[in-house]
Amino acid sequence: MKNRLLVFLFPALISYSYSQLQPGYDKEEAAELLKVNFRFADTSFWDSMPAPKRFEFKYRSNVLGFDNKWDYWEDRAGVGVLSLRGTTGTFASWGANFYAGMVPAKGWIKISEKDTFYYELSKDPKALVHVGWTTALGCIWKDMDSLLFAKIDQGKKEFYITGHSQGGALAYLLTAHLLIMKENGIIPADVQFKTYCSAAPKPGNLYFAYYYEKMTQNGWAFNTVNALDWVPESPFSIQTVNDFSAINPFQDAKKAIRKLPFFPRLVVRNMYNKMNRPSKKSQRRFEKYLGNKLGKLMTKNLDGFEPPELAHSADFTRCGNYIILYPDVEYYTRFPQDPKEKFMNHMLDPYLLLLEKLSK
Repeated sequence: MKNRLLVFLFPALISYSYSQLQPGYDKEEAAELLKVNFRFADTSFWDSMPAPKRFEFKYRSNVLGFDNKWDYWEDRAGVGVLSLRGTTGTFASWGANFYAGMVPAKGWIKISEKDTFYYELSKDPKALVHVGWTTALGCIWKDMDSLLFAKIDQGKKEFYITGHSQGGALAYLLTAHLLIMKENGIIPADVQFKTYCSAAPKPGNLYFAYYYEKMTQNGWAFNTVNALDWVPESPFSIQTVNDFSAINPFQDAKKAIRKLPFFPRLVVRNMYNKMNRPSKKSQRRFEKYLGNKLGKLMTKNLDGFEPPELAHSADFTRCGNYIILYPDVEYYTRFPQDPKEKFMNHMLDPYLLLLEKLSK
């Protein structure tokens, strides 16, 4: 009788162990979701890669937008995973990365003749986000929207959001989009999201980061980063005096300079201009080439896409709670640093090795 009772209860106990998302970084969760992310690789490579044990594959989208895809996975307790593909080798996918103008974190983008993506990624009017990745999110959103809300209607309340590399950038933006939808009452308040980005680049400016961190600061979102990986250091960032908060000592610098005696005024004005003008000139160049010109090129990949008007900023910054993986002697032995191997520190095996060593 006792044995029969254990047989009956065992599946329920397994289900219960996965029945609730908990705040805080869990390296086992991070490793499992990293394995989920790398299932986007061609199936011929699957046997050579460690497979996720907890989650079962349920759905894969068609290729959308800038060579984007997303997967849906689920565990035995019904906890879902929204997994976003990273960069591929196509021009469209790399173009989305280098299409690095900034747009307001609330607005709309005309994806095609029949599809306009209305988004809100922050309540802060100063928040700006990467235009290429925001457009990519808009390309997959309609497909994801229908499945996600169907799952919520079925009673699903818990979801992981995950992505590696460009997928991590999209995971940042998707997390913000869904949490704002919760704030606005579109998604029920009892639906819980937990985000594990890995190797994710910088998704927006400081004010986007502030609001994102406000929404996730109680242990609900992380970016796992190998300290030798160059991808989280991108895109290029340029800060000008226009990127500061409205109240700052630089706002009235020219007025203050005019109050100085004649010769000190000439010296200080010259110094100020030499520091201020180059950063503004660089920002305009980045906006011209990585914003407007690349935006026109990207219209070739999306029929009916209309590049949105850009904000005059390139002040990208890191975002959210970073979990830093520091290489050790074993790491350098297993992965000798070869300048020709640009992505050697970005791949699955290096991340899994360092995750195993993490004390958390």
